[in-house]
Amino acid sequence: MPASILKEVGHLLEAASTRDTVTRLTCPSCGSLHVAQVLGDNGGISYVCTACGHSWS
Repeated sequence: MPASILKEVGHLLEAASTRDTVTRLTCPSCGSLHVAQVLGDNGGISYVCTACGHSWS
């Protein structure tokens, strides 16, 4: 690939590599990685473990 094209898409490649380093949530009750993010009653963010059913915010 020509250097000029690599220079143009360089920021896209950096964004893609950053996106792969996602912080994973673990359930504080059972340690499972199967955690869903849900909206709470007051519009806040809550989390639910789909493995054991534990919920927290």
